[in-house]
Amino acid sequence: MSAQKVFLICFDALLLNLIGSFIAHHFGMTIFLDTAGTIFIAALGGYVPGIAVGFFTNLITSAFESQQMYFCTVNIFVAAYAAYFARKGYFKSLGKVLKLILPLAFVTSLSALMIYNLLNTTNFTQTVTQFHLNFLSGFVGEFLDKGLSILIAFVLLKSMPKSTVAAFKLLGKRQAPLSDEMQKALEKKHHLSSSSLRTKILAILMISSLFVSFSLSFISYLLFREAEMADRIKTVDSLVVVILNELNPKHIDEYLALGRSYEEYREIEETLYAIMNSNTYIQCIYVYRIEEDGCHVIFDLDTAIERADNPGQVVPLDYTVEPYRADLLAGRPIRPIFSDDEYGKLLTMYKPLYDKTGKCQCYAIVDFSLEVLSDHIRSFTIKLLALFTGCFIFIFAVGLWFVENNLILPVNSMAYCARNFAYDNPDSRNKHFERIRSLKISTGDEIENLYSALIRMTENISMYLEHLQIEKVRVENMKLQVFAMDELAHKDSLTGIKNKAAYNREIVWLNDRINADEAEDFCIVMIDVNFLKRVNDTYGHERGNEYLINACRLACSVFGEEHVYRIGGDEFVVIVTGEKVSLCRYFVKQFRAEMTRKGANDLLEPWEKVSAAVGVAFYDPKIDKDVDDVFKRADKEMYDNKLAMKAQRTD
Repeated sequence: MSAQKVFLICFDALLLNLIGSFIAHHFGMTIFLDTAGTIFIAALGGYVPGIAVGFFTNLITSAFESQQMYFCTVNIFVAAYAAYFARKGYFKSLGKVLKLILPLAFVTSLSALMIYNLLNTTNFTQTVTQFHLNFLSGFVGEFLDKGLSILIAFVLLKSMPKSTVAAFKLLGKRQAPLSDEMQKALEKKHHLSSSSLRTKILAILMISSLFVSFSLSFISYLLFREAEMADRIKTVDSLVVVILNELNPKHIDEYLALGRSYEEYREIEETLYAIMNSNTYIQCIYVYRIEEDGCHVIFDLDTAIERADNPGQVVPLDYTVEPYRADLLAGRPIRPIFSDDEYGKLLTMYKPLYDKTGKCQCYAIVDFSLEVLSDHIRSFTIKLLALFTGCFIFIFAVGLWFVENNLILPVNSMAYCARNFAYDNPDSRNKHFERIRSLKISTGDEIENLYSALIRMTENISMYLEHLQIEKVRVENMKLQVFAMDELAHKDSLTGIKNKAAYNREIVWLNDRINADEAEDFCIVMIDVNFLKRVNDTYGHERGNEYLINACRLACSVFGEEHVYRIGGDEFVVIVTGEKVSLCRYFVKQFRAEMTRKGANDLLEPWEKVSAAVGVAFYDPKIDKDVDDVFKRADKEMYDNKLAMKAQRTD
């Protein structure tokens, strides 16, 4: 479903609210019918569409009834209420939906009554009984209104195709739907993390929204208060000017001396009463001549709470103007005076009357009540708070919705995929790489650039790992080849045992251990095969080779193949280390005994009867500087053995 169709459904929900409100207003119904669309769209699309429909419903209806805008907070609450319980599955069955009516009606009726009372200052003094009666009356109406609205929303939801429901779930999202596994993982991560980016942005958004809302509200309050005060000052100033116009500065002395017996005085007094009675907020009008001994009464009017002073009477200067005594005695104008005492909150204006010579003859004074101004300012403040609360919630919800879909969700999705990327094998890498590609993030900003970079990086890593795996196999094959070549280079081609090169490598290792004072016990056995030339000459070289092989087999069976080296044509060396060193002479004795046994066996061929001279020497750190010293002693013993064997021969 396209975004245009989603917007059209939201517009239809708004239209449903407006039509319901118009019908209720036109027929003078006690219900409002302006929340069915809000409940429907909130249950279908979530918080933001529901709050938007509720906010704009009150914004539009306020054009016809101004107080409607102050109730937008109630409509926004209805949207949040419906969205929350829709996510809990309450709109899936009629039974659960009916459970939502009573709590919603209770909260909305109570909230609406409180807002109405705050907006209408005359309701501040109502009794508890009156409040309960008004609440009960409002609750009945709200129960019918919200019950009908919820049922209408429920019917509309049931008629919505699945594609529409799915489209609203994707509303505002700039990427493909997440799998259930990823969705649960991200929700769990968000729930556990108190220092996540979402929490920080939420805090910043809330603080900034509150700051802006508070600043605008406070500035609006100050401007309204200043404008109202300026209007009152202008009004009082006009009244004082009218009073001054009624006075004749030439006759002030006559007013003081003759009082009401003077006809002009009586006419002016009647005019002053007419002025005072023309405005209910004028608390008192009086005219004084201010001198050192006090205020000489010229005109003073009776009020409901106090009788007037007589003309010519001297009264003390009021404490509120005491700081301006010097100005008043000099006949100069003074600023308006604000007071709050037993007479209430008053604005007092003193204005001088000058004669033709510029001399101040008297002051016309008006006391103007500011009690109604306080009521107006309080009412304005309440309206302002109600208005900005709704605006704040709307702006905050839209801002959070935008940040969630364009920043938090894409970043968390990429982080999850990167954190769980598997490098074990090609199949796992391909699976997780496809999961990253399936996100399809399309925010059109730096987040999308980051997503593209993540895809490229992941793709490069996958290619690098595949190449690395190929190279690893090649290296392993090369190691095997090198090992095989090394084995071949250190193996005797005829007998298959270690050769002279392997022997030299072992000698180097033993010498390094001796030089480092870390040498362990070892011994060297020299074996020199006898009669090889005779066998070659008599039976041929093939039999001679067999003769050497048989000698090698005998040495390997006694000393162990891992210790035997062929270092020459008919020479073998045995190097024994570790625990076997102590058994080495026994091994030599066994080797000689086995040669004797084979030599006495008439069933064996000549090349199967092995004869060899043997010599053995043990490493002694006190006398041996290196392996060669041990080798020389073993070689000498072998040579002595060979001479002894020659002396015993009879052939």
